[in-house]
Amino acid sequence: MTATTANDARTPPVAVWQILEKLRGQELVDWRVAPLDDRPSIAERGLDIGFPFGWYAIELADFVAVGEAKPLRYFDKDLAIWRGEDGQVRIMDAWCKHLGAHMGHGGKVHGNLLECPFHAWRYDGEEGVVRDIPYAKSIPPQVKRKCMRTWAVTEANGWIWTWYHPDPAVGPMWDVVVHDEVGNPDWTPYEMHEWLVYGSIQNMAENGVDVAHFKYIHGTANVPEAELRWGDWGRGADVKAQMGTPNGMVDGLISYDTMGPGQSWTRFSGISETLLVASLTPVSEDVLRVRYCFTQPRAQAEGPGAGLAKALIRDICKQLDQDKVIWDRMRFERNPIICEGDGPIPQFRRWYSRYYADSASDGEQPKLTAVG
Repeated sequence: MTATTANDARTPPVAVWQILEKLRGQELVDWRVAPLDDRPSIAERGLDIGFPFGWYAIELADFVAVGEAKPLRYFDKDLAIWRGEDGQVRIMDAWCKHLGAHMGHGGKVHGNLLECPFHAWRYDGEEGVVRDIPYAKSIPPQVKRKCMRTWAVTEANGWIWTWYHPDPAVGPMWDVVVHDEVGNPDWTPYEMHEWLVYGSIQNMAENGVDVAHFKYIHGTANVPEAELRWGDWGRGADVKAQMGTPNGMVDGLISYDTMGPGQSWTRFSGISETLLVASLTPVSEDVLRVRYCFTQPRAQAEGPGAGLAKALIRDICKQLDQDKVIWDRMRFERNPIICEGDGPIPQFRRWYSRYYADSASDGEQPKLTAVG
């Protein structure tokens, strides 16, 4: 490889190129969620900063049917999820207060209550109390009052959402933003792609304002310019870009928005109108489950422009593949050295720190110290 070729902005960086160049089809899909067993410890990577609070999309709405109970693990916690006969989803900490059975494995739905598979203790998923013990004459007073953590739940955009805060007493501070395109018969059903990112949601979030990496990780010809928006609990950016197509360059617009740390969505226009709904949910402090759901107007996705519509989705997923190579191994630098051209990383950290509780009841770390 010549020096001229190596410096070409269209050439992926060596580290990313070496890992991704031969991955195709199912092999690429498998790589996206494969274990990464030899990574350094959470403390060594500086990832022991806890989880930012907010609404998180944890599973698609059809994950749990009426009368069904299943296990979950998010936020370093074992959880049980079930859908009662009234159609509502409920989530509760998983271990029964009786003898510690995991109620997500083999638990039954009794009306709207969750029944432990071990001795049939029946829990109210809204109040966090035991309502019935079929074989006992009375319920112990310790479990007649709230004894289990229950999780706020809502359904929107085809997803089940739960509210996370390190203090169980702190409820939702904002609503999940609803997208009219999802479920609209004129738009396609979700096309979903999934990754396990072995890092923190903090590092992934910062990527959005790290403008310099676009050239060196994604191979863009230059550094894109974005018009940033900063709100109370949400933020966004509008990026105008020229996009190459078989018919030449077209003017495109990428509008990215978030509401809290766990809800983000991006609208693409120019090549093919596309809505990307992202689910970003921490499993543990160094494991992040990422799912990208795409929906497009049927007239474009199933019409003459179908090829371009599919190519756009492939390119978006390719960019996340490239980022994952870095995220899987990077540490969180609490006091990074920032230079001109990096983008507003210090401003972002000051703003994002609002999602970390000052104090936590379950041992998590206090909010980050902003840089700059």
